[in-house]
Parts: sequence; C-alpha cells; structure tokens
Amino acid sequence: MTQKTDASVSGEAKNSIQVIERMSLLFDALAAAPGELSLKALAQATGLHPSTAHRILAALAHAHLIERQDGAYRLGIHLLELGNLVKARLNIREIALPRMQRLHEDIGEAVNLGVRRDDEIVYIERTSSGHSLLRVVYLVGGRAPLHLTSVGKLFLAADSATEIRAYAKRTRLPGKTPASLTTSAALEKDLDKIRRHNLAFDNEEAEIGLKCIAAPIFDDEGKVIAGLSVSAPTERLKTEWAAQIKAAAADISHALGYLPPR
Repeated sequence: MTQKTDASVSGEAKNSIQVIERMSLLFDALAAAPGELSLKALAQATGLHPSTAHRILAALAHAHLIERQDGAYRLGIHLLELGNLVKARLNIREIALPRMQRLHEDIGEAVNLGVRRDDEIVYIERTSSGHSLLRVVYLVGGRAPLHLTSVGKLFLAADSATEIRAYAKRTRLPGKTPASLTTSAALEKDLDKIRRHNLAFDNEEAEIGLKCIAAPIFDDEGKVIAGLSVSAPTERLKTEWAAQIKAAAADISHALGYLPPR
C-alpha cells in the first residue's frame, strides 16, 4: 500500500480549499447578476479560466445547487431549500433558548429542543437539569427514531396516514425498551391521542427510568418545525407540567409568526 506523504496530503488540502474558494466566487457572481449568466460572463466575472469554471459548474449542477438552461447558469432551487432550513433552525434556537431557560427555572428539569431529520429526531438545544444525569439521547446532537421520543411523535402525528405507514415499513419500528411502540396499531393509537391533545409523551420508550412531555412548535405556515420537551426521571416527572410546556411552545410559535386558527 502506498502511503501519502505529508506534502501530498497538504497539497490535496490546498487544492480542496482552492476549489471551495472558486465555488464561492461562482456563487457570488450568480447572486450578483439580475438574471442568468453565460460561461464566458462567469469566467470574466470570477477571473477563472473557462475550462475551470465549466468543470466546477458541472459539479454544482449535478448537485442541483445551480441550474443550466440553454448554455446559461443561475442559482438552483436546492440552495433556497437549504437556506430555508438553516434560517429556520438558527431562528428557532435563538428564539427558543430564553424561553427554554425560563421553563427550566420554573420546572427544574432538562428542557430539550428537537427537529426532524428524515426518520430521526435531532436535538439542537438543551438546558440540562442540575440534579439529573445527562442522557445520551437528549444531548445536543443526539438522535433517535421518531416513534421512540415524545418530540419525534409530534412530527409523525402531523404526517398523513400514508406517510406513517411508509415510515413504519422503512424503519420496522425498532424498540429500545419493553415500553417502546413497535407495532403500527400501538403507534397509531398514540398518535391519535397526540392529535387530539397537541401533546406527546414518552413513557420510558427510549430509556428505562426516563419520561418526557413534548409540545409542537409551528412556523408561520402552521407546519410543525420543532418540538419542545421536558425530560426527567420517572419518579420526578409531573403531568401537570404539560400546561407550562404547551404555553412555552406556543410562545415560541407566536414569535416565529404562527397564528393559531380561530
């Protein structure tokens, strides 16, 4: 096996950085233009050789980051999708954190903020409890299947029946504890309750000895974009916290522009 020398590794890193810088130049040129730009115009605007620009543009078009039509280029719709995701998540964290901290002070237990990523929930913010052990699932960056967490079930409850069946078929509803919902019938029964009360519970379904209560956070279009939950050891969790959790989630939703239906 041929080992790479430090010089070759350094050269590859330099080339990678150079490609990223050139991509950035092309994005900036396309963003500054009022319409589409030809390859010649992009090469002139960025100072890149036309063959270099063409090679990078082809890779960006393959990734749907730009679009090519009749020999001209423009920014791709996928950039808008990515930008909206970043904007939503950053805004949610900024808006939610002070409200999470107030809820944490009132209740004294860990408060979690989670978003959906495909078939999993990902926790993007957390205020930890001073007198409980950190749980790996609920650490920032922690992930878990949707049906095993209170926040994840909020997203499933917002899905259509077809989407829920597809999720169950894809994941096969794996369990982690004896309390995990591992059948479609059990899951649908729980989701129906969530829809009626706009509130979800995790009754030791992800981890023995840990329970959670979660409420949905909506964007200005009424779509569930995050979930706010309180997690605590089974013996300390109180169901009367539900009203406070719902109120905090509603406050965050309102700050994001959501207006509940009359």
